[in-house]
Amino acid sequence: MKKPTLTEQLLLICVSIIFIVIISLGIVLPRTLLPVYEENLYNYLNQSLSLLEKVDNNKINSEIAYIYIDSDNNVFVSNNLSSVININSIDKLLDNINDIKGKFVYKNKIYYYATESNNNIKKIAITGSSYINFMRAEILKIILIVVGITFVIISLLVLIWSNHLVNRIKKLKDKIDNINNNDYDHKMIYDYDDELYTLEVAIENMRVYLKEQDEYKNQMYQNISHDFKTPITVMKSYIEASEDGVETKEKTLDICKEQLNKLEVKVHSLLYLNKLNYFSQQKDSIKRSCDVSKIILASVEKFTPSRSDVEFVLDIDKKNVIFRGSEEMWEAIIDNILNNFMRYARTKIKITVKNNKIILYNDGPNIDKTVLNNIFTPYEKGVNGVFGLGLSIVKKTLLLLNYDINITNEKNGVKFIIS
Repeated sequence: MKKPTLTEQLLLICVSIIFIVIISLGIVLPRTLLPVYEENLYNYLNQSLSLLEKVDNNKINSEIAYIYIDSDNNVFVSNNLSSVININSIDKLLDNINDIKGKFVYKNKIYYYATESNNNIKKIAITGSSYINFMRAEILKIILIVVGITFVIISLLVLIWSNHLVNRIKKLKDKIDNINNNDYDHKMIYDYDDELYTLEVAIENMRVYLKEQDEYKNQMYQNISHDFKTPITVMKSYIEASEDGVETKEKTLDICKEQLNKLEVKVHSLLYLNKLNYFSQQKDSIKRSCDVSKIILASVEKFTPSRSDVEFVLDIDKKNVIFRGSEEMWEAIIDNILNNFMRYARTKIKITVKNNKIILYNDGPNIDKTVLNNIFTPYEKGVNGVFGLGLSIVKKTLLLLNYDINITNEKNGVKFIIS
């Protein structure tokens, strides 16, 4: 079954509105206005009675019949009485007239009357429902004309608006279909600041974001390839040199071990970065608590042999060492920060844990502001052109644990603050 388009749906709504209007005007409105019609008819009858001195058949409205009762109870009727109401007995007719004005049913037809009494003279005007039917038809005709014209104008405006709306929606669909097509005209329409414009802005932002992510991934893959290729090239060169007798086997073995260790670190970093997606879905890892003092002590012991010229200073408040996250997460955070510090620290690295904060300081050179803005981006070049995944892993892990990290340049060094 074919699903209706938006334009077809609007047309269906318009037809439904017409149907509802017809029912309202044709059935509900006439019944609602009936008391108004009747009151108008009584006024009309009273007006004709006020002008009636005696039954004068030459001046009588053919739709209104009159009965004139003088002071001697003589009854005079207009010639059109039998045509207005088919009744043989005047007395029987007068039995139905018990009030100043009113209506009665005779032979399934409704009749209206109005009376006027003055100086023992009684005048009665009687008519059928033709006057009301006439008024009803005239008013209904006027209403239908006015409503019809109004509805046609409104429908045209709605159709014009809906056509414009449909075209804008089609434009958005085309934009989504061509979101990865750089040759497509992605120029935005600024005609209206409405919900569709908000949606268009969101789509455009998503397109730009996806494009940036695509470029970022391509750049990252190139950097990873280069990062992995370098140790492999070094090992291959030393192995060939050893085979040619240019380099000793012992030195070649040492170099290969060193490069393999670097490769292992890089592989572990990539695997951990990938594992962060798994951690984000495992709420238990995030809800865990960890004693970071143990992780810090283990990391310091691990890194100390590589830089014997660097002094580690620890200031840890034992009452303030429990933080959210698993040991694996905090090991990745501390190890990657210290690995960065080991490259730049001159003589001192200080780690402070107090007041729900972890502050890591090294007395190395300040970080350039241009580098500082993108320092947590994977493979973004840092000081001296060094790039990698370490600080990106730190940032993403802390975000997952709902912690923040800020880097500030001190007078003699750099400070990392986790809070």
